[in-house]
Amino acid sequence: MKSVLVTGGTMRLGKAIAERLRAEGWRVITSSHRADAGADIVADLAEPMGSAKLYAAAMKLLGGTPPDALVNNAALFTGDDASIAAVNLESPKKLTTLMAGREAGVGAVVNILDAGASDSRSSSDSSRAYLASKRELVAFTRSSAATFAATVRVNGVAPGPVLAPTEVHVKAGETLLDRRPTAEDVAAAVSYLLGAESVTGVVIPVDAG
Repeated sequence: MKSVLVTGGTMRLGKAIAERLRAEGWRVITSSHRADAGADIVADLAEPMGSAKLYAAAMKLLGGTPPDALVNNAALFTGDDASIAAVNLESPKKLTTLMAGREAGVGAVVNILDAGASDSRSSSDSSRAYLASKRELVAFTRSSAATFAATVRVNGVAPGPVLAPTEVHVKAGETLLDRRPTAEDVAAAVSYLLGAESVTGVVIPVDAG
């Protein structure tokens, strides 16, 4: 049975991704910063050693072997800039690098990006740090696909507005065909990329279908 670590895998998009992969036969390991979220591992990715501790805990659950796949889904939308960058950008970078250090086989990483990161229009103060972190994660996704190609396939999924947080407001009609993608649409894209062994360096936009 293949194993996958899904960060932020107990809520919202992460929950949909975890449920989809579990239904397809994956052994899914979820993480959350909340002790009451029902995750397999509690880890605060805003902490400097949070990502390393999470990866070590996942390997322990797997008998000392690294997971076959990683979905960097955990994200902060609001808060201080340092915490947003730590969770949205630095943690995926650290976890991807750890995945690339595997001694055998080729792993897979899917980063959850944001279609809004490619929007050249100015963003609000409340979303500027979030979108900046996602823009840098897009660049990292593409560069790491080449850097780590020998040991890990790195791809990304960039949803349009799906399950907007209560503090984030998206006007109706701002998505393609005026219909938001569903969490299941995003989960399906993640599933495809994890199973597409010849695909790397791809960023799939998921807007209305």
